[in-house]
Amino acid sequence: MTKKISIINALLFFSVFLLSNIAQAQVKKTSTTKATTHGKTSSTKKIPAKASVIKAKPTLHATSDGYRVKLITDSGTMVIRLYDSTPLHRDNFIKLVKQGFYDSLMFHRVIPSFMIQGGDPVSKSAAPGMQLGNGGDDMTRIPAEFRSSLYHKKGVLAAARDDNPEKASSACQFYIVDGKTFTDDQLNNLELSKRIKYTEAQRNMYKTIGGTPHLDMAYTVFGEVESGMEVIEKISHAAKDNNNRPLTDIRMRIEMLK
Repeated sequence: MTKKISIINALLFFSVFLLSNIAQAQVKKTSTTKATTHGKTSSTKKIPAKASVIKAKPTLHATSDGYRVKLITDSGTMVIRLYDSTPLHRDNFIKLVKQGFYDSLMFHRVIPSFMIQGGDPVSKSAAPGMQLGNGGDDMTRIPAEFRSSLYHKKGVLAAARDDNPEKASSACQFYIVDGKTFTDDQLNNLELSKRIKYTEAQRNMYKTIGGTPHLDMAYTVFGEVESGMEVIEKISHAAKDNNNRPLTDIRMRIEMLK
């Protein structure tokens, strides 16, 4: 009887030992599986790659909102943010700024409640009273980059152009919107004639701050003034001749912000 009990106890001890080893092996297998799955998830999200992209900043000054330039004039200074959503115009403008292309050029066309225009290379050495606006025609045009989210509110930077059917932009001439306010009825008529639809925010901007909505989706908007808005009005109200050229030259210099 005692012998039988010893044999039974031995069998029970062996069974417990065997089950314990099996359980430990299962726990180890489960832990390995979870770690592997976590590794695959991290790889799928590509977290390391994303971090490296954030750290890889361009050589020019940039923020999450885009590149910024300082436009210095005889009438004051403006800081302008260039839109990332219009990369062709942004990159072309940056290239010209880095080359010093705009230094000493004039705002050659100014119209109150409308816009101020500059960037004609001929204006650097133009004689008093000379009509300007055709310079840069020998440069390659920039393809239009129309965006419904970018509209002609007061203070935006946009590209001038001639009457080419593609509505491609001048490679160098630009304008900054002064504009005026509009009513709901006026905006309704523009929506019908231009076959566009304004958001509530865009409507409110045109009704309170103003702009030039009749130019929307016809000329490429590629930036906006962030500081120095008062300079736009000061330039637009300058005394001028019959060609809207200021009687006293208003020159500019543009530099990248660092």
